Amino acid sequence: MTILHAIILGIVEGVTEFLPVSSTGHLILVQEFFSLSGGRDEASFTIIIQLAAILAVVAVYWRKLITDIAYVRLIAIAFIPTVVVGFFIHPYLGSLLSNIWIVVASLGIGGVALIFAEKYLAQKNEHVSLSARIALGIGIVQTLAFVPGVSRSAATILGGMFLNVSRKDATEFSFLLAIPVMVSATALEIYKNPEVFSGGSLAPLIVGFITSFVVAYIVIRWLIRFVEGHNFIGFGIYRIVLACGIIVAYLLS
Repeated sequence: MTILHAIILGIVEGVTEFLPVSSTGHLILVQEFFSLSGGRDEASFTIIIQLAAILAVVAVYWRKLITDIAYVRLIAIAFIPTVVVGFFIHPYLGSLLSNIWIVVASLGIGGVALIFAEKYLAQKNEHVSLSARIALGIGIVQTLAFVPGVSRSAATILGGMFLNVSRKDATEFSFLLAIPVMVSATALEIYKNPEVFSGGSLAPLIVGFITSFVVAYIVIRWLIRFVEGHNFIGFGIYRIVLACGIIVAYLLS
């Protein structure tokens, strides 16, 4: 992986981690485009630049994290299903990540789900506040994001909306729930593959990390303003168009 590849992947990660379009799916597609090997180094790089995006969440919401203990407790509750499901599904993640057609199907289905949620759920006049029960429900839905292309942010936002949480509250909760999820994933990857910090892989990793952090910080700030006056239908359409575009490209290749 070159420095240029690291910058491009860092930008892709920073832009897509918090949008409901699947950062993992986009990173897989970009790696396919650049004919990167998709091996252990690339998988480690992907997870660690995701950590950079998560640190951007901490930079934006650090006051809330240290002052609102009740909200942090809800994040912990929502994280429980991910730990449980992740324990059982982790051995199979490699085969899932290597199948681009799973990504394509997930992109399309997720796009339809976003449009449905905006058409039939988001227009409700009354929204409920986050509670332990709702946080657990969102956490259960989040486990769908183990399937590449689903999008962790899309799963958690949609989960919140299906449970009558407002779009803005569901989006902010999605941001903060990403912290324990990605920190634990990164810690596990470093434990399993400590050589990712050695040799020639270190420079691209640093560049990708910094790029991802800066871009993600900007996107988080923008998205919170965006959801106050806009819906996610455009992102749903984008996912469907992207999935169809990949299929067409494959048929023409």
